Amino acid sequence: QVQLVESGGGLVQAGGSLRLSCAASGGTFSINSMGWVRQAPGKEREFVATISWGVGITGYGDSVKGRFTISKDSAKNTVYLQMNSLKPEDTAIYSCKITYHNRPEAYWGQGTQVTVSS
Repeated sequence: QVQLVESGGGLVQAGGSLRLSCAASGGTFSINSMGWVRQAPGKEREFVATISWGVGITGYGDSVKGRFTISKDSAKNTVYLQMNSLKPEDTAIYSCKITYHNRPEAYWGQGTQVTVSS
């Protein structure tokens, strides 16, 4: 059973920083990628960042480029999201996603709340 446990969310003032973590367990063989999406109240889910598990190729949503950095620790099966220069519009529930080479479905964490005050 794949489990994703996110941590690091919270309340921060605009311009501040937070670091999210997502640890995978129960299914760490043949990981293809891990990443983050977010959803704000009343809005559609938005792609934030992704990283390939092999060579570490990264990708970012346009709204976070230059401010957020995704990284991984393969030994710990953990992905991180360093969020700098946070804006009130970054307020959302951030969820971790994992995909595998040998499974068609993706798995999601329960999410962690990030709130940025102006």
